Amino acid sequence: MSLSGWLQIGLVLIGVFALAKPLGLYMARVFSGERNLLSPVLGPIERGFYALSGVRPDKEQNWLSYAFGVLLFSLVGFLVLYALLRLQHLLPLNPQGFAGLPPDLAFNTAASFVTNTNWQSYGGETTMSHLSQMLGLTVQNFVSGATGIAVAMALTRAFMRQGVGELGNFWVDLTRATLYVLLPLAIIVAMAFVAMGLPQNFDASFVATTLEGAHQTIATGPVASQEAIKQLGTNGGGFFNVNAAHPFENPTAFSNYLNIVAMLAVSAALFYAFGQMVGSRRQGWALLAVTAVLLVIGTGTVYWAETAGSPLLTAVGVDPTLGNMEGKEVRFGQAMSALYATATTGLSNGGVNTMHGSLTPLGGLVTMFLMQLGEVLPGGVGSGLYGMVVFAILAVFVAGLMVGRTPELLGKKIEAREIKFAMLAVLLPPLLILGFTAISAVAEFGTSSILTPGPHGLSEILYAYTSAAANNGSAFGGLSANTPWYNTTLGIAMLLGRFASIVPVLAIAGSLASKPRAAPSSGTFPTDRPLFVGLLIGIIIILGGLQFFPALALGPIVEHFAMLAGQSF
Repeated sequence: MSLSGWLQIGLVLIGVFALAKPLGLYMARVFSGERNLLSPVLGPIERGFYALSGVRPDKEQNWLSYAFGVLLFSLVGFLVLYALLRLQHLLPLNPQGFAGLPPDLAFNTAASFVTNTNWQSYGGETTMSHLSQMLGLTVQNFVSGATGIAVAMALTRAFMRQGVGELGNFWVDLTRATLYVLLPLAIIVAMAFVAMGLPQNFDASFVATTLEGAHQTIATGPVASQEAIKQLGTNGGGFFNVNAAHPFENPTAFSNYLNIVAMLAVSAALFYAFGQMVGSRRQGWALLAVTAVLLVIGTGTVYWAETAGSPLLTAVGVDPTLGNMEGKEVRFGQAMSALYATATTGLSNGGVNTMHGSLTPLGGLVTMFLMQLGEVLPGGVGSGLYGMVVFAILAVFVAGLMVGRTPELLGKKIEAREIKFAMLAVLLPPLLILGFTAISAVAEFGTSSILTPGPHGLSEILYAYTSAAANNGSAFGGLSANTPWYNTTLGIAMLLGRFASIVPVLAIAGSLASKPRAAPSSGTFPTDRPLFVGLLIGIIIILGGLQFFPALALGPIVEHFAMLAGQSF
């Protein structure tokens, strides 16, 4: 590790925190229905959408109607995307003449992008037509992210209101998240990416002759526009197979900086927007502090592990002074590779600028563990906020048990109904991850896809299902996941990981909205102080992470000690 490396990491985090307040205030105004900077331009467009679709923006929904809207919209999006992928060989904007996707891969990809996971069992530049990339994947990058923001806003209103059953209107929240937040930011970031050298065209692949006289096929297309929303919507799905390690997606240190800031900015700002809307900015900062502490610890651990290097590489003559550079881009270096890896897994982004399967065992463990904590550091756009609030509900419940009084969060009493739904949201992902991993680790149709047998092979499987159920989308890379078994089960894990969490969250929101908001008293446990931040970190680690410890012990931890002993599998 070096001072210059930490300065690079610090500059990125400073940029994110500098954007959190102004962007958070802007989003608070947008979702409160107040006039904002873009209202004169976008207001008529917004009203036009409502008129065309028959949506009444003044008619709000209870939690069941809101949840039905989320599920219906996502189902239609899934079916449309599935059909588009299957039929892309019959559709225009396919200059390379790519065939339609097989049924299992189309199912996996549709589930992936509709759930904001963006797991990719295919190589984008060799599989997807320009139409599929734009009309299919990029559109879902916008609306799946907007869906997460909408659910977060519904939960936020539950703390603002009392004695009512309405949480807002899903169709209004979806429209505003797309029109006022994601689209303007994506236009700005896409233009910056074009200026930095990212392609933005409809050309087919072309063949270039290298200096050695060899021929190389180079793919181009509408890259910059997809890259922008890929990061802003915490989607992570790359235009190219190697994602942000490709020079057309991430050519320079400046584009790498913008990539990381863009992927963190909206999720971080939503925490501030939450505090602003519920009338407690300190609460928003407290929740953001939890994410910052764990993210910095994770980044430091990965940075240390990668600069320490691998004894196995040293033993075969690799210079140890550079640390572990396997699978990393020289133009980014150790520090920014470590930050990108932890940011993308602390978020539900999943984009990568380094090969996670080539990280040291401890580095790979951290990226896996951050996803297993529940994707709340700061998590996906919207999903990170409502996931963190679920953990906060559990934290005040534990605090209430300690002092023997009914727990409260922002004046709302937390009772049995909320705890049951919160535990449902927290316990389902581990069931999906560990259940599918166990089957895949013992069955031939699962183990046949492993590249490296032994502990690392188990890590490849565990990482894949962790990434799917957590709606992250990154991969260790060694697992050949484009098989009927993995395409189907990973798709199921994505769908359940997304929607079996959203429904309990909206049920919690409906319950809280109907309750009165109690005034704070001398016995109220403050949830905007360092003591609560520490308690919340402990709850996230215990409930979100420790249930995976036995599996981690059999995978990356065993591999780490074997590496120290100079053994390979």
